[in-house]
Amino acid sequence: MRPKIAAGNWKMNGTAASLTELHSLATGLPENPPQVVICPPSTLLFRATDATHGSPIQIGAQDCHTEGAGAYTGDISATMVADSGATHVILGHSERRDAHRETDADVQAKTCAAWAAGLTAIVCIGESEAQRDADQTLDVIGGQLDGSLPDAVDAENTVIAYEPIWAIGTGKVPSIAQIKEVHDFIRARLIKRFGAEIGNALPLLYGGSVKAANAVEIFAVENVDGALVGGASLKAEDFAPIVAALAQY
Repeated sequence: MRPKIAAGNWKMNGTAASLTELHSLATGLPENPPQVVICPPSTLLFRATDATHGSPIQIGAQDCHTEGAGAYTGDISATMVADSGATHVILGHSERRDAHRETDADVQAKTCAAWAAGLTAIVCIGESEAQRDADQTLDVIGGQLDGSLPDAVDAENTVIAYEPIWAIGTGKVPSIAQIKEVHDFIRARLIKRFGAEIGNALPLLYGGSVKAANAVEIFAVENVDGALVGGASLKAEDFAPIVAALAQY
């Protein structure tokens, strides 16, 4: 049985005052909640782990460097993330791949660094709208999987998040058939490379304009094991219904 995971990516949002949302979320979780991971900006990592101590909520970072330490002004290492008490780190988000020109090789190196620090890597993949329109989605996804994942992947150290770039923060959502097609493709690709035991055990999250209104339908799709949520994770009142929807599966 694969774990169900509701992950929230706060992106470049949030100050100390925002941590009250974590308390509200924790007190509103269902009796048997799925795994909940909130990824605030790095300035809040230490305070977020303190704020969620004793609750089911885990904390993750939004990126890490490939090196454990060094002359990399402005960067944060996986060791630093782990030192904050965080357990996860998002890697290869489309906004990093685009704005920071991160390659699949960069994502793979960061994934290895995250593992070395004892973190679980949430590795993001996804196609652009132009690639979707050109019927290149599966080729793009396959290439990103091959290039971004190290050979030592297992269900304890890695989560895969499929986020079609054209659906992130746009309100556009792929059809259920489109989500199923890609998630089934990812599952088959993972099984082919890593074998049935590992390939079937890796959690696959969907991300892209997930909200309470569409969460139940998305989570009913085979091979969707949860969600990576952006804007709707900033407020407990928006994210809690998504968590509750996932708890049904």
